[in-house]
Amino acid sequence: METRTDDVRVAARPASLSPSRASDFMQCPLLYRFRVIDKLPEKPSEAATRGTLVHAVLERLFDAPATERTAPRAKALVPGQWDRLREAKPELAELFADDGAGERAAQWLADAEKLVERWFTLEDPTRLEPAERELFVEAELASGLKLRGIIDRVDVAPTGEVRIVDYKTGKAPRPEYAEGALFQMKFYALVVWRLKGLIPRRLQLVYLGSGDVITYDPVATDLERVERKLLALWDAIVLATETGNWRPRPTKLCGWCDHQAVCPEFGGTPPPYPLPVRPPESPDAEQGRMGPS
Repeated sequence: METRTDDVRVAARPASLSPSRASDFMQCPLLYRFRVIDKLPEKPSEAATRGTLVHAVLERLFDAPATERTAPRAKALVPGQWDRLREAKPELAELFADDGAGERAAQWLADAEKLVERWFTLEDPTRLEPAERELFVEAELASGLKLRGIIDRVDVAPTGEVRIVDYKTGKAPRPEYAEGALFQMKFYALVVWRLKGLIPRRLQLVYLGSGDVITYDPVATDLERVERKLLALWDAIVLATETGNWRPRPTKLCGWCDHQAVCPEFGGTPPPYPLPVRPPESPDAEQGRMGPS
């Protein structure tokens, strides 16, 4: 996708941290810069858009009475929610721009319907009454760092215990990568703890791509460790913002990155840094801060 010169994108210093942006920085600081500082456009992907569609269907299903929350009803919601998505985001039209016969789009919708259908083998929506759906949460830590995110579903038991649920349209990771998958959920648990003063009883990841459900019961020491990690991460983001030093971190994920044309790892040159850079301190200033020897 070409960057339009008439697009207006105002650069600003990062003011908060979400699970996705935290993951971006951990994956590649330069990717974080491209998305948060430069706000470079990215092409919509079929996988991510399908995930958004499935999330919308599962959210809307709970509008119906419990007895009507069936797989056929959920599947019937797919075309209408897809129409709503395309209306809200016209750029999604380019996903199937080269699909003249509509075969690829039809298969894509069928795959979304299968994911929705599989959910009914993992949870029973007739027995669920979510307290919240697509809940925006934001909390400010004692350090001043703002954490924010959107939780797919919050269940509250009659005893007051809270369960945070997140739908994933991909496959469950191998055990050695499970900790990375739980990072987002622990992030949400920390936000809820700092916001409400209670630790969620359970975190639940529902993987529709493979039909797995992963649960985790957080404790205070674990969430405190996550908080320390986020504070260190934010310090690194602030330093990179002030110095303009955003280093690429090449991994296998680079093959899916939209920004190879402006990435040094692929022979590209990043756009001019749009924020003021802190000048390097002189040796005299450094010595003054250290005090007399």
